[in-house]
Amino acid sequence: MALYTYQALSREGKKVQGSIDASSLALAREQIVRQGLYPVKIALATQTTGVAGFSFLKYFRRVSFKDKIFFTKQLSMLLKSGVPLLNALELLIDQSSGTLRSLIVTIKDDIKEGKSFAEALGKYPSTFENIYIQLVKAGEASGKLELILDRLTTYLERREELSKKIRGAFRYPLIQLSIVGIVVTVLLTYAVPQIAQTFEGQGGELPITTRILISMSHFLTHYYYILIPIVIGLFVIYRLWKATPFGARALDALKLKIPVVSYFARTSAVVQFSQTLGMLIEAGVNLAEALSIVVKIVDNRILVDALNEARENIIKQGKVAEYLKQTKIFPPVAIYLISTGEQSGHLDTMLITVADYYETELSDFADSLTSKIDPLMLVVMAVVVGFVVISVVSPLVGLGELASK
Repeated sequence: MALYTYQALSREGKKVQGSIDASSLALAREQIVRQGLYPVKIALATQTTGVAGFSFLKYFRRVSFKDKIFFTKQLSMLLKSGVPLLNALELLIDQSSGTLRSLIVTIKDDIKEGKSFAEALGKYPSTFENIYIQLVKAGEASGKLELILDRLTTYLERREELSKKIRGAFRYPLIQLSIVGIVVTVLLTYAVPQIAQTFEGQGGELPITTRILISMSHFLTHYYYILIPIVIGLFVIYRLWKATPFGARALDALKLKIPVVSYFARTSAVVQFSQTLGMLIEAGVNLAEALSIVVKIVDNRILVDALNEARENIIKQGKVAEYLKQTKIFPPVAIYLISTGEQSGHLDTMLITVADYYETELSDFADSLTSKIDPLMLVVMAVVVGFVVISVVSPLVGLGELASK
């Protein structure tokens, strides 16, 4: 079968666009007519230049992470039920829509042409990362594809859940700071200038906090046209610097020096490394190839360099725990468990145990961090608002005292 895109007219004369899966152009036309539509134009999706075109899908359109989890989970369930792979993909086509549906159609067609499932997935590296493809390849070779997909589903779901918790731990305080910034900006640009006019001509020296507040307000209201380009320029310079190898490494090094950020970076690396390596070894991927895949998924260049050095030593001499210890990334408990697994011949099991343990620890830390940040942010907001209130109220009190004399 192939995917056709069409333009048609409904009985009411409305234009309708869509796609349909059929084995030939004639059957595609027949299906469209059965829907009560009059086909105006029908073409293979690979021949179209619109958003449904597969040539554009491969490079510009991506399946969402949620859709990838859905695809993996549903396919695993169908294969467990004894449904052959091609039939399972046919059923998934009927359950899917949009980009995911188009992707499954091309994967199914590639398999019909003689490609393996892993090779068909490999055409879309932006959707299916290397670890996904390697695990599928191992599952096909061992005849345990449904079990591998089940493990991948759990891996993807837990990774998404952990990522949400980590992002949430940092997002909430940033939102609070943004609200404080907006409130202060509004006060400085609207409220303070009016209050400053009240103080003019009254005589007497204003409190230092009030003078600071008025100076800030004056600068913001009279020199905003300079401030805005400076802020935009600094942001652009930061983005360009971050995109350079030197800037990226410097930023990654800085992340490892900030206490809370460092903990998240190191523990996330331990979880990613252990979980992925354990899954690959469990699936039958050899250690050297598994290590080469694993080091690429860690997103901190400093940690990647340390793991790459350990990988070279492990490939040459074995001794996984010993060389992972030298990276100074893995905590003592993790090294002990990995060493135990290495000696007992159950390295894959122990690696997954390490990943589970530190994933739970990281999740708990993210939850506790959110609860600890809340009172801290309240203090920050109280200090900022208190400064503004004191700066405004104290001279007003002074004016009231002068008026009463």
